[in-house]
Amino acid sequence: MSEGETKHVALSSIKPGSYMLLDGVACRVTDIQISRPGKHGHAKARVTGVGLIDGKKRVIVTADHEVLVPVLDKRNASVLSISDDTANLMDSETYETFDLPIPEELKGQVVEGSTVVYWIIMEDKVIKQVKTE
Repeated sequence: MSEGETKHVALSSIKPGSYMLLDGVACRVTDIQISRPGKHGHAKARVTGVGLIDGKKRVIVTADHEVLVPVLDKRNASVLSISDDTANLMDSETYETFDLPIPEELKGQVVEGSTVVYWIIMEDKVIKQVKTE
């Protein structure tokens, strides 16, 4: 899988908890309302979601039958070191090393020597959880 990958999915298959691009940003869908088709038009959908990276709420109204869905790549990494609010990680498969900010809700749990799950979302990487052995 390459970074930044998306795929087309039928709007009817999107449910709350699904992932979808809203305004070009990968989001978790929190609510979806689909209206019936009007006399001269298509059914419209009002989709509400929260950004996976920035946590901002977004709402779109669309009449499209297909929507773009981000392909999430979930990977494991070892924490090599911590500096302030940044963790230096090494991917468990590729052995690539990189720095990622530690999310507020995981501060204190991300420690040297621990294993974390990080997601590659579009071109961004974000720490999502600390693995317990």
